[in-house]
Amino acid sequence: MNDLSIIDFSQRFIFEDSDVRGEMVSLERSYAEVLAKHPYPEPVAQLLGELLAAAALLVGTLKFDGLLILQARSSGAVPLLMVECSSAREVRAIARYDADLIAPGAGLQELMPEGSLAMTIDPTKGQRYQGIVDLEGANLSACLSNYFAMSEQLPSRFYLNANGQRARGLLLQQLPAARLNDEDERAESWQHVMALANTLSTEELLSLDNETVLHRLFHEEEVRLFDHQPLVFRCSCSRERSANALVSLGLEDAQQLVVEHGGQVEIDCQFCNQRYLFDATDIAQLFAGGGIESPSDTRH
Repeated sequence: MNDLSIIDFSQRFIFEDSDVRGEMVSLERSYAEVLAKHPYPEPVAQLLGELLAAAALLVGTLKFDGLLILQARSSGAVPLLMVECSSAREVRAIARYDADLIAPGAGLQELMPEGSLAMTIDPTKGQRYQGIVDLEGANLSACLSNYFAMSEQLPSRFYLNANGQRARGLLLQQLPAARLNDEDERAESWQHVMALANTLSTEELLSLDNETVLHRLFHEEEVRLFDHQPLVFRCSCSRERSANALVSLGLEDAQQLVVEHGGQVEIDCQFCNQRYLFDATDIAQLFAGGGIESPSDTRH
């Protein structure tokens, strides 16, 4: 059952007669929220949208409580792309860039040469996991597909596109043998599904709904599509986290910061531009165990 009021969502599907599953994602409102926080040039907005779609796809395939972080770093015009997606399906993202070095229509390798891609799974309970690969490939779709090939996880293929208004993604994964036990038959089935998916154009992925895309690609296959899973933009910053950062400095250093900044420390969230202000009274209250509520009207 599809809820048409859901703007941003992922949706899982499986092939009934082969060991392949898929996930599709569509982001509009949360993508717009991310872009509204910073005036990204078009090529940067496109890359960030693609990475947002990738994180949302991956969270849909994982069973954990916590945070998934995708981080691409380079020595080029875009030194950082970073996306976080929680198991509660809340996303936020940020990019760092040098506008003077970005040419219109520039691609991944021009913007992020000598880059690396890290995927971090930070569970609420349990051990943190991180894998890193070189950012090799013509685009982020190829880089993420290479990541899974090199990390010996489930064979996976990503298809990612974004245009500043909508970010879309398709993920295909080959599952462990269940329906097909013959290795040659499994390999042939996987190659067949990928060959069909490779005919999907950028325009089709960005403009068509999931049912239409799946019918367009796999109308000769038996595919079962599951319910929408909503996604939202939400930043995890808070006044409490900012206060904890000040407390970690120690009383003397926190007080010195207030003096150096003219009587008020300003902590800005890089993701959402939210501003948290602390003055000398706030600092004294924090270290006296009085909590984070500001008595001097310096709350954000």
